Amino acid sequence: MYRTILFDLDGTLTDSGIGITNSVAYALKKWNITEKDRTALNKFVGPPLAQSFAKYYGFSPKECEKAIEYYREYYHERGIYENRVYEGIEDLLIWLQDTGRRAIVATSKPEPSAIHVLEHFHLASYFDIIAGATMDGSRVEKGDVIRYALERARLRELSGAVMVGDRENDIQGARENGLDSIGVLYGYGSREELSQAGAMQIAESVAKLRRCIERS
Repeated sequence: MYRTILFDLDGTLTDSGIGITNSVAYALKKWNITEKDRTALNKFVGPPLAQSFAKYYGFSPKECEKAIEYYREYYHERGIYENRVYEGIEDLLIWLQDTGRRAIVATSKPEPSAIHVLEHFHLASYFDIIAGATMDGSRVEKGDVIRYALERARLRELSGAVMVGDRENDIQGARENGLDSIGVLYGYGSREELSQAGAMQIAESVAKLRRCIERS
């Protein structure tokens, strides 16, 4: 039975796509890059920013660093609030508490920002641990964040734990740490992406996510 549930944040607990893509668009404009189709920037929701700026726009490490600075200018002022909690998530977290399960956040978002988002939406109290990336980029890959979360949780028996996320990096990070994984389709990843990454279960909705946890 899954007694410890690790959650990704963006695209899993909250729909942060508008705030993230607006922040990316703001950063790209500094290089006179404009995406006419804003949905093309949805690929930035989830993975580490530097990885995405390099992969999709060919930015050098120094350019990635500057792009993240620009991104944060917009995000910390406005983007962080262009966000909403997915319907059913708070009820799921209440159910986890009521059934004696432990909830943890493991996100590639910088930890102070993750805490701020969860406090803003009054969700922070549902989590024993909120683990995120470092601002200096020394801990940003999802596998490293999950490892950090597990260390803080002092979790020794991994068979009772599962990682929940909407992108391939969530599933890959879980596998790197010997965790089961559940991919969710209400976020920003596709069924193909999650299946190819090795998700052990896939949930199309928050209600189905609860059933995946319940029948473990």
